[in-house]
Amino acid sequence: QLQLVESGGGLVQPGGSLRLSCAASAGRLDYRAVAWFRQAPGKEREGISCITRRGTSTNYADSVKGRFTISRDNAKSTVSLQMNSLKPEDTAVYYCAASLTDYVCNLIVRQDFGSWGQGTRVTVSS
Repeated sequence: QLQLVESGGGLVQPGGSLRLSCAASAGRLDYRAVAWFRQAPGKEREGISCITRRGTSTNYADSVKGRFTISRDNAKSTVSLQMNSLKPEDTAVYYCAASLTDYVCNLIVRQDFGSWGQGTRVTVSS
């Protein structure tokens, strides 16, 4: 029943910033941990960030740590990903997904998430 929609992708120059949003178009997001994944052409889908259901804990992949920040607003049923200091290697389609059970976000495992959005493309290029 839960349906998610990503938005905010686009073209940005290296060093620039972009803010992605994940919104529940149906169902409620506040009962779930939410993770962001990305998939670059020819590569596996990579978990890059996770936030617990109350927003009290977060986790990041080493590739984005210190540059990306995940946050949520449960009243609005949205999760955001602020991306700063973007690099060409950040170019990918970005997806959000909700945890299937209670989740502490120590790990970001694809099999533990569902209700995937359709993705939003981020291109970092001069």
